[in-house]
Amino acid sequence: MPEKNPNLLVVGSVARDTLHLPTGSHDYVLGGSAVFASLAGSLFTSPRLVGIVGTDFPDHEVAMLAARGVDVSGLEIVGGDTFHWEGRYSDDLTSRVSLKTELNVFADFQPKIPEAFRDTPFVMLGNIHPDLQLAVLDQMRRPELVIADTMNFWIEGTPDRLAKLLERIDVLVINEEEARQLAGVYNIVEVADRLLRMGPRIAVIKRGEYGALLFEGDQVFSAPAYPVRRVLDPTGAGDSFAGGMLGYVSEVGVADHGTLRRAIIYGSALASFCVEGVSVERLAQVSREDVETRYRAFARLASFDSR
Repeated sequence: MPEKNPNLLVVGSVARDTLHLPTGSHDYVLGGSAVFASLAGSLFTSPRLVGIVGTDFPDHEVAMLAARGVDVSGLEIVGGDTFHWEGRYSDDLTSRVSLKTELNVFADFQPKIPEAFRDTPFVMLGNIHPDLQLAVLDQMRRPELVIADTMNFWIEGTPDRLAKLLERIDVLVINEEEARQLAGVYNIVEVADRLLRMGPRIAVIKRGEYGALLFEGDQVFSAPAYPVRRVLDPTGAGDSFAGGMLGYVSEVGVADHGTLRRAIIYGSALASFCVEGVSVERLAQVSREDVETRYRAFARLASFDSR
């Protein structure tokens, strides 16, 4: 693949997932927030991945990530088993139940940012403990833009630490249900107002099959979701969205409002590819040409005559 700028750092989980889908079960397939985000971001830049796996993690998965342009030199391999999550999806894929969560080596994960990575200008903090996200920021030297994801587990269990994190990031990426939970209100505009008062200057609220909303100051942008004909596996769609979004921003090199609007569409395009396959199988095959074709399809989808 052509050489790209290594200006995106992704820190998060690297996992082996067992998925029970309406189409069948899949044992120990590649997963984790850092994996999906890095693969999505690799369409635009050369992401630097920081994570941890056990000695059971397949060499060919590391090779696949490297072949897609991901810098895996920050992937720590230690004795033990890799983080394993097992879940069962509903028949319509709109909900899931966690059957098993085995942290394994991830339980002792302490992100170690290599010296060469510490000047990376664009940083994505995947959905991990707020203390780990803060530890990453403590090791970075003046990043230009920091995006962080979070979830209900941290909102409920570590609200004080999450509040500290929100004061130090630029963009919060969060799904609609958890945004309402964090803000403590229901109306989505009021939700965004409260989120922005917590620290980040930008809030991106993911709405699944209904698209995404971008709030920055008094500006609001609504992005549609791409109408995928056949959804196979929604695992990792949100991480692919965030990775694609920040990947595009890092390619452009600035995060003005116009760039962010386009980035939301690119992120949505990557999420739409993600759900078309099981695990990362579709995401790992997508070309930049595929992404640009779908980006143009988004433009047609949202275009209308305002007269």
